[in-house]
Amino acid sequence: MVAPPVPATATPSAPPAELVSSTVTAPQLPASNPSWVQIPALGVTSRIVELGLERDGSMEVPPGAYPVGWYDGSPTPGQLGPAVLAGHVDWEGEPGAFYALRELRPGDTVVVDRADGTVATFLVDRVEEHAKDDFPTEEVYGDIDHAGLRLITCGGAFDEGTGDYQDNIIVFASLEAVG
Repeated sequence: MVAPPVPATATPSAPPAELVSSTVTAPQLPASNPSWVQIPALGVTSRIVELGLERDGSMEVPPGAYPVGWYDGSPTPGQLGPAVLAGHVDWEGEPGAFYALRELRPGDTVVVDRADGTVATFLVDRVEEHAKDDFPTEEVYGDIDHAGLRLITCGGAFDEGTGDYQDNIIVFASLEAVG
């Protein structure tokens, strides 16, 4: 599992209208599903598939090492709020799309191609590692005052007993440019 269960109350909703004002200067885009992601610093290019929720309320995971998944309960990349992309660190012994995610640094770029032909370029703000039982749900999925991006993968020690990693690597990024 890429992310721990998300309580129904933590599923992001449309942000209140008062968050949008004439003082907001950061770029924002209308809704358009993401189709491809590129992370130049890591040499990653992957198509993006849509992810929903499992029966237990946890986010679905991508169907293999590639592609990356976009959580459809989050804004689309470039919209106001935190768009969430998940990818595997590895899959059946092979490196996944987000294998080297922990190596990203502030200022690195993440480029998302969207179905409407626009390209959203995000700058990495920070990279964090959290134990799965201490996942920062509100910080990842909660409302924010700008167009943001969250990249999530597994990290930390691998537990042979459960077949899962003990931590999550989370990249926080903000929309920088639109093309």
